[in-house]
Amino acid sequence: MKPEQTNMTEPMSKARLRLWLQLLKLSSGIEGELRRRLRDRHDTTLPRFDVMAALARHRDGLKMSDLSRYLKVSNGNVTGIVDRLVEEGLALRVAVPGDRRANLARLTPKGEAAFADLAAQHEAWIDELLTPLTDTDTQSMIGLLKKAMTQEARHGSE
Repeated sequence: MKPEQTNMTEPMSKARLRLWLQLLKLSSGIEGELRRRLRDRHDTTLPRFDVMAALARHRDGLKMSDLSRYLKVSNGNVTGIVDRLVEEGLALRVAVPGDRRANLARLTPKGEAAFADLAAQHEAWIDELLTPLTDTDTQSMIGLLKKAMTQEARHGSE
């Protein structure tokens, strides 16, 4: 059986490898720029932004273990960030009924307001960084990436 080809000279596997490298380069570049802007303009970090985003999505709060699993980082990383958010009055810990050892982390109203400001800025930065893409480009890429993620999910469960 002959391998798929994109043209007469390049196997499809090489084109997909080039695609992966371009996606990685784009993702790394955007992430680096977001880290820089968060640090320089808001004196914060991307991991802290991610923790606040997760807590904003889960308004009833998350156990530390669930938060670390959700973000795919260690409990220690999450605990340190939540500790600082609590110290600054942006988050609080709430006891879990029936489990004396567990706490939920939750944003305070002050934390929700701070995150709303950061999230709006973050969205504007992403919009700016992806300005070269038209609406059609964007919708097409979203569809293609969803298609690729479906394939990845099948392989991830093996």
